[in-house]
Amino acid sequence: MNWMSCAISESFLRKLVLMVLLMAVPAWAQHKTSSPAPKSAPTPHASAPAHSSAPAQHSSTPSHTNTNSMGHSNTSSPSRGNTNTMGRTNTNTAGHTNTNTAGRSNTNTAGHTGTTNTRTGTTNNAGRTGGMNNGGKTGGTAAGAHTNSSMNASHNAGGGHVGNRTVPGRQVSLKGGGSASLRPNGQVRSVNRNGMQINRGMHGGRTVVSVHNNVRVVNVGRGGYVQRAYVVRGGYSYYSRTYYYHGVYNVGVYRGYYWGGRPYYGYYPGYYYGPAYYGWAYNPWPAPVYWGWGWGASPWYGYWGAYYAPYPVYPSAAFWVADFMIAASLQAAYEAQAQVGWLGPDHDDALLVASLVAPPAPDAQVKMPKEVKDAISDEVKATIASEQSDAAKAKTSSGSSGGSQETKKEAPPALDPKFRTFIVSSDTSLVAGDNDECALAQGDVIERTTDTPDNDGNVNVKVVAAAKKDCAVGKEGPMSTDDLQEMYNQFREQMKNGMGELAKKQGTGGLPKSPDTATTGGDVPPPAADKSAEKSLQDQQAAADQAESDVKQEAGSGSGGGF
Repeated sequence: MNWMSCAISESFLRKLVLMVLLMAVPAWAQHKTSSPAPKSAPTPHASAPAHSSAPAQHSSTPSHTNTNSMGHSNTSSPSRGNTNTMGRTNTNTAGHTNTNTAGRSNTNTAGHTGTTNTRTGTTNNAGRTGGMNNGGKTGGTAAGAHTNSSMNASHNAGGGHVGNRTVPGRQVSLKGGGSASLRPNGQVRSVNRNGMQINRGMHGGRTVVSVHNNVRVVNVGRGGYVQRAYVVRGGYSYYSRTYYYHGVYNVGVYRGYYWGGRPYYGYYPGYYYGPAYYGWAYNPWPAPVYWGWGWGASPWYGYWGAYYAPYPVYPSAAFWVADFMIAASLQAAYEAQAQVGWLGPDHDDALLVASLVAPPAPDAQVKMPKEVKDAISDEVKATIASEQSDAAKAKTSSGSSGGSQETKKEAPPALDPKFRTFIVSSDTSLVAGDNDECALAQGDVIERTTDTPDNDGNVNVKVVAAAKKDCAVGKEGPMSTDDLQEMYNQFREQMKNGMGELAKKQGTGGLPKSPDTATTGGDVPPPAADKSAEKSLQDQQAAADQAESDVKQEAGSGSGGGF
């Protein structure tokens, strides 16, 4: 404690004592009534989701199938800034009619002369007509979301427009080449320099992306990943991703896509369940299930109590898994927010005290609507069916070692017309109008409203659920397809964890007993971890620190806002 006695004045100590007394009652106590009250009391196995998006004290994948498990923490998801807010004047090419298969009418709002999509009444997979789309393939917990690739990074840095919207702030040309975008308060929004793309969220989160010799490095400060070419199978290129977080390596496989002149990378399962388990998870259960999650005393759950509550009963596995996934995202967001400001250089004494006690209470406008949760549940259900179909095709293709650029031009899963609802997986921002940039945070929910990316790889999204008032529900603006693809990947990984947890809990606590939950490996075996990932991430972090320092000096700004 000597360092504290040297750094904190007697005056501050008095404030500290006062604030501790004032905050003696935890911030989450006021939300205590939001704890679920199931008919069947929770058993010790039904614990809160851990940092890795699986309930605490449990592995995120079945114990018998730990191949290709990405048990990394959700907070290792790159906390990037808006990768699309620094472009030049973008010519929006989505003015043609976008065929809408989501079961509703969508108005094209990308700033161009758009034709209202009028194909309505399509029945979704849950038997509902219209409304929120239930989607097809969904995405998972790949906790290393990336920003724009080196191929299109130059489109998203240094300019002043995004999706026909003026980005607030100013642009800076850097000595020796490169550019930077600054927000009106002097905070760095992005830096594009020497093949490295840096993006800052409005709350200080940073993502760094660079590609050299076909090796992709993505850094989020607390961790990140290194991606390398792995194998080619059936005309597709597959990539290995080695995540590094707090001394732990985890490896995943990603399939390459090439669309609109840009590469994308989609989560690829390392194993599959048998058809019987998928069928049990897809179809309605014999009777609705009352399930106690055991979250009532958890700080994260009280913190989000004004925004989120689980379903009172579960008619099928899709709803159970959806709650598991949403809860995992919110717990990770809580833990990330609890660390914000702790080491920041620009925080005063009061903020330091607040960061020591708990993150500030969210200012939720309204509890997450049931129809939004239903849309997520529908996408889980559709993905269960899709994965069952993919499982039947596993091990049917031959391939070769090594990797090459994608050979098939195919839209990434994030642009699947049947998949529209995304859980925000890391801090980003949305430019909803001229000089109107707002922050999106992990746990918010957005809906894609257009299907065709513009010249800068952006599609329009609309906020449908927001835990905070930064981005109000209903705000709409362009977002990078890269970002949406990583939300898809996050979704897909979280769903894998949820299905694994359900496999362990089936037959207990009121859940019906399932068929065999054994798994078999996919047709692309898991790669070995890249043990050079730690050093690659450290080197990139140092280069990004230097680049931001140079930007701050050249821009003549006295406040970098988060660095």
